[in-house]
Amino acid sequence: MQHTIGDVVSFLDERFHPEYQEDYDNAGFLLGDRNVECRGVLVALDLTEAVADEAVEQGLNLIVTHHPFIFSGLKRITNGSETGRTVMNLIRNGIAVYAAHTNLDNLPDGVNGILAERLSMRNCRILKPFETDNNLGAGMVGELEAPMAADRFLAGVKELLGLPVLRCSAHEAARRVERVAICGGSGAFLIGDALAARADIYMTADLKYHDFQRTDGRMVLVDIGHYESEQFAKEIIYRAISEKFSTFACRISERQKGIVSYI
Repeated sequence: MQHTIGDVVSFLDERFHPEYQEDYDNAGFLLGDRNVECRGVLVALDLTEAVADEAVEQGLNLIVTHHPFIFSGLKRITNGSETGRTVMNLIRNGIAVYAAHTNLDNLPDGVNGILAERLSMRNCRILKPFETDNNLGAGMVGELEAPMAADRFLAGVKELLGLPVLRCSAHEAARRVERVAICGGSGAFLIGDALAARADIYMTADLKYHDFQRTDGRMVLVDIGHYESEQFAKEIIYRAISEKFSTFACRISERQKGIVSYI
């Protein structure tokens, strides 16, 4: 049975609920023809020029990402910018694009859910739930299977996420960690919620210098990197598509990497 791009988009809408995205976001079906047969899907965190080339070379005509590559208005599409070249390449080769962004952040089994799973957290709940539904919202908080020293826990986080370094607030190495709060991506806006939840440690990304002062020693604050904190979103998307469709290939990009280097 052949499936169209529209069939895949309809499934992704049903699975990832773009209606749960934040007001500023641009998730959902971003580019392409719904009526074309789907010849395969490439999954990435970001749609870069290299990812578009990878899809072309592999004959895949749908790219599904976490971050929307069209986020704000495009004033011009030319070969003078990476975005312009990418859009031209996608259209030229008939490649459609879909993004599951803050809606995937807000789902309990989304970006934070899979990170909590990898950290073996239990008794998890949404850190800042929607007013209309406690099962949806930003961030997550839960307990470790057993308390451990802060530096031992952070060493495990570095290994899990493939990070050579972490930015964190000053703390005693042996400080007890049991309750952990997390938010994949930029999560400084949840520092107060993590404190209110009495988290021993809060891990997120894109923290500024003065953010670390806000905890006043009551909680260890850790910047685990934007790409690194959201990298498992690719697996969520890949798993969902692969389990639903068997008539075309679904692959995770091998060329898309984090844009921040640690040296």
